[in-house]
Amino acid sequence: MATTDVAQHVREYELPRWLSDNLALFLVLPGLFFFLSFVAIPLVYLIGLSFTDAALSTMFQDAPGLWGTVFGEADFVGFANYAELLSDSQFYRSFGITWLFVATSVVGKVLLGVGIAMVLTHHWVRGKRLMRALVILPMGLPNIFTITIWRGAFSSAQFGLANQLLAFFGIDPIAWFSDRWLAFFTYNVTEMWLAYPFLVIITVSALQNVPTELHEAAKVDGAGFLSRFQHVTMPAIKRPVMFASILTAAASFQQFLIPFIFNRGGPARANELVLLYGYREAFEFREFGEGSAIMLTAVAIIGLFMIVAATKGDLAEGAH
Repeated sequence: MATTDVAQHVREYELPRWLSDNLALFLVLPGLFFFLSFVAIPLVYLIGLSFTDAALSTMFQDAPGLWGTVFGEADFVGFANYAELLSDSQFYRSFGITWLFVATSVVGKVLLGVGIAMVLTHHWVRGKRLMRALVILPMGLPNIFTITIWRGAFSSAQFGLANQLLAFFGIDPIAWFSDRWLAFFTYNVTEMWLAYPFLVIITVSALQNVPTELHEAAKVDGAGFLSRFQHVTMPAIKRPVMFASILTAAASFQQFLIPFIFNRGGPARANELVLLYGYREAFEFREFGEGSAIMLTAVAIIGLFMIVAATKGDLAEGAH
């Protein structure tokens, strides 16, 4: 084919100039559309809803004007919903138990994840690739499926796995979800199971980058396992583990399915994590305005937490 024919053939398939000049924008538009549809617009609507007295009796009533089309017969009440939260004892109980859950679950997840990662990277272990594949297998299962399995494991009935283990040691069956702290313990165990594969992946990657020469030099100097872990391993994996801990703490703060599926945050709302608290106010007690205020307060707190954690903990730097 002649050179002129090739040039003409290429020009036939060239993008129009207006499309070529704005190609980046057109590539971004689909993602921007989905962001606006599923994040930005619902968030703006939630903000507006939190400043109203919207309830089941007012939300779906016909009302004139744009306001009536969006919010029904709900009235604008300003910051009344937020002020009411400050006098709601359940609000403080919910946030208190949520932060306690974050603290205990993150400690458990880090200890479990780092411990498993240390085993999987030890030179005595054979079949590391297969074992790593098995360890991260829970990441491929839907959370609701896994949580439902754990709920069955902690069933108060005698056939529950936890009670079967207790029976093996001669201990009577326990009503796991009827006691506040036993139920809280089951939340932590399940959360640890859901999150430990992520911690293992991050920690294994960090451990593989620790120079073996450092360990050999420490051994020559007479350092034992604990001393090497403290002075060689921990400094090398500190930032990646901190990065993973911050992300998994944010995930724990947003935990909804575990308390909802296990026992609705019971007994007597004692373990009602903040997202479940907001959900129940909106969809069980039909107070959509108050529920929106709770959810936005949670969004603000988790956003502030992430900003502070990323700034003080060098989150971005730790991700490298």
